[in-house]
Amino acid sequence: MTASDLSHSSQSSRDLFDRQRTDWQQDPAAAFDAWLAAQDLRRSSADIYRVQWGRFLEWLALKRKTIVSVDTGTIAEFVAGLEVKKPQRLRYLRLIERVLDHVRQIELASTNPARFIAQDGEAAWRNARENEPTGFLTAMERAAVIARLFAPLTEQSAARRWRERRDRALVAVFLGGGLKTGDAIALRLDATSIGSEWITIEADNPALTHSAKLAPFAVDVMGAWLEARRLAGLPGQLVFPGSPSGRPMHKATVLRAIDALMEEAGVAQTRAERASPQTLRNSFAADLFERGVDADQVGQWLGFLQPISAGRLHRSWRVWADREAALRVADKP
Repeated sequence: MTASDLSHSSQSSRDLFDRQRTDWQQDPAAAFDAWLAAQDLRRSSADIYRVQWGRFLEWLALKRKTIVSVDTGTIAEFVAGLEVKKPQRLRYLRLIERVLDHVRQIELASTNPARFIAQDGEAAWRNARENEPTGFLTAMERAAVIARLFAPLTEQSAARRWRERRDRALVAVFLGGGLKTGDAIALRLDATSIGSEWITIEADNPALTHSAKLAPFAVDVMGAWLEARRLAGLPGQLVFPGSPSGRPMHKATVLRAIDALMEEAGVAQTRAERASPQTLRNSFAADLFERGVDADQVGQWLGFLQPISAGRLHRSWRVWADREAALRVADKP
């Protein structure tokens, strides 16, 4: 490719971004339809998203805001005022977050005002009468997520298939190994191997270095990812690189990966609370508690320094499990 070709390609990219930027500013409804068409959604889902986006645009017009000028307060007020249940509020917020990710990428901006609301556990939009938030997935939810981890890949291009493998392995080490976000982002290739049920979590303080034990399903998903990573020839020593260049993942990318898989597994639609890496970590512990594993042993695999931390998590799980059992009884005819 000649310098002239490169210059022409660069100019074409700028022209494309300029057109997209103008579209979102002048006709956000039409721009949304174009974006939606590229998401490869079922027609029923696309229709729901179109209605949700229309309501958001009406709110922006009422507040004299645009897609470019909208701020966190405006989004928070919109979501908190919706006369719907918390799971539906969360779906609105996720849609806005995804669209603004796209718009802000075009605008070359790094902040997304919707993400801060989604990550705020005390946000006003969560104040609904139904379903108190919990820090665990139910056994059925865990099973649905695990089944999704083994579903056929949906991406067609090699450039995207490795990301899908990576994101599945990320969810697997959270749900099937109890890792923290920072542990996963910093995890290096020498910390584990294909077929191993152990991951070494290194820390600057040697006292905090520990071994996490993977559940059998996580061993398989991690093995598939490590092999895909090798075949893709990705550089660097990070198990979960954030790009083909090998740079570290951003926490926001981790959250989006979990959001997408929860949606695909059908879990996001029924939950009032966003499933975070911490939710999956807690659910890893819940599965062990249900199988009678000693709390101290669970605490060691989670990297707790003090037994009291494991005991506190066990009590929280017990309270949650009792509440879930009571709700099941109450729902029976």
